[in-house]
Amino acid sequence: MRLTRAGEYGVRCALYLAMQPDDVEISRRQVSQAMEVPLHFLGKIAQQLSHAGIIQITKGAKGGYRLAKPAKEISLLDIVEAVEGPLCLNLCLLHRDTCDRTGFCPVHEVWQEAQAGFQKTLGKADLATLAAKEKQRQKKAS
Repeated sequence: MRLTRAGEYGVRCALYLAMQPDDVEISRRQVSQAMEVPLHFLGKIAQQLSHAGIIQITKGAKGGYRLAKPAKEISLLDIVEAVEGPLCLNLCLLHRDTCDRTGFCPVHEVWQEAQAGFQKTLGKADLATLAAKEKQRQKKAS
């Protein structure tokens, strides 16, 4: 499994919003510039994050983006799956009927264990913690 550019940009967008004061809307242009995400692509990604309940989008001249819930309640898994779809190391884990060996394949169990570990790791990584680390890193760099 490899994170696509869209998945990476989704994480960047959400992380940037998590670093902002609560209830402050940030313009699409500001997110785009700060996180080096192409403006046209950000709009598409933001729609996916919005449909997943991760961000809120306000339209109009004074509109923008903000998190839809507290950053501590949003995990990397939430973001990645909102943009990429369900994480899957092997197609047989997503659609059991794609492989006629699923019931007895010794590798299937390994795929399941690896995927569960991956999901657990991403699920534990919340935006509040990541935003605090990024703010600390920026503070040291300046």
